[in-house]
Amino acid sequence: MGLLQELRYYLRSQSTSLPRYLLEQTLMSLLGGLPGLLGIGLRGIAYKAILHADGVPIIEHNVRLLNPARIRLGAKVYLDTGVYLNALPSGITIGAGTNLMHGVIFHVFNYRDLPHAGITVGQNCFFGEYTCIRGQGGVRIGDGVYTGTQVNIAAVNHVFADPNRFIKDQGITADGITIEDDVWLGSNVTVVDGVTIGRGSVIGAGAVVTKSIPPYSIAVGVPAKVVGDRRDPEAVKRFNDAKVFYGELEKLRGQE
Repeated sequence: MGLLQELRYYLRSQSTSLPRYLLEQTLMSLLGGLPGLLGIGLRGIAYKAILHADGVPIIEHNVRLLNPARIRLGAKVYLDTGVYLNALPSGITIGAGTNLMHGVIFHVFNYRDLPHAGITVGQNCFFGEYTCIRGQGGVRIGDGVYTGTQVNIAAVNHVFADPNRFIKDQGITADGITIEDDVWLGSNVTVVDGVTIGRGSVIGAGAVVTKSIPPYSIAVGVPAKVVGDRRDPEAVKRFNDAKVFYGELEKLRGQE
């Protein structure tokens, strides 16, 4: 690959065109590392020129955006320090009121032009520190989904059937992942390609989800197995005497 081809490849990975690349890099170079309220305010205003945002997004310093023209943020989305969004080329959509905490990665990484690639997240979700989502096969996440720290959601898998060839040369599969509304994924959960996690489910910390999970399930283990149903009166009873602290994040942030 010649130098010119390498530069074109690099440009494609960063932006949609050379003029946009120059604009994006200028704004992010000037404002990307500026901390505090001043930085948040200036980025919230200026970054609307390079991405699609409803209202003024809340973007901390040292947030990295690749292909920002394909990033869509709902109202009051919060991107913490160290968040990395790579929307090449099928896009990232994040619904209103959703929070991405420190070190979260959303990476579409669709260099093969896969038809269903992309990451779509609903409203009022929360992604804990260092959670990573890979969206080659398409990741669709509903409303009110919460994760603990270091959760991995990977809508891609490598083919390795031929032991006489490098795995990297055998291609990939990418079926997609769906996580429905009101799901809680504990810390260090891994969700593999081709899985649907049903509405209202809870996945225990450290579980590896290799098969689809029915709605309102409680699942734990490696591989994850369903051990309960949240609609079971006995399951609910175990929490009745617990000391529960209320405080919806949306209300704490002043949302109605």
